[in-house]
Amino acid sequence: MTELFNDIYPWIKAVHIMAVIAWMAGLFYLPRLFVYHVERAAVGSEMDQTFQIMEAKLLRVIMNPAMIVAWIAGLIMIALGAFDWGSAWAWVKIVSAVLMTAAHVWMGARRKEFAVGANTRSGRSYRLFNEVPTVLMLLIVIAVVVRPF
Repeated sequence: MTELFNDIYPWIKAVHIMAVIAWMAGLFYLPRLFVYHVERAAVGSEMDQTFQIMEAKLLRVIMNPAMIVAWIAGLIMIALGAFDWGSAWAWVKIVSAVLMTAAHVWMGARRKEFAVGANTRSGRSYRLFNEVPTVLMLLIVIAVVVRPF
């Protein structure tokens, strides 16, 4: 088992990191698209339709697959025993990853509101929400790399 772990673990970890990078790019960009959508496009306009296409493709083509791959690779690493459940850093990471997933789901719900012309939030609220993935990313990286707790 040790030999298999030594052979496969770096590859799973690399896939996990690449998927997280792609996922984070979308988590940073989608709220910014929402800001411009709210502030620049009237409901039903050609620009509104353009934003809807951009938002839907970002979510479906990049963010959703990246999130799924990140979770699968992370769960495989956990199954391989690369997670210390007795350490606080591991719990900070897992809770932050769950919160990141919740942020992703929240953004998907907002995209659906835009799609039916039912958005009620301001550009400012999306700007503020844009900080959530950043804070979670900082927590995750510090927890995993520095392991201060």
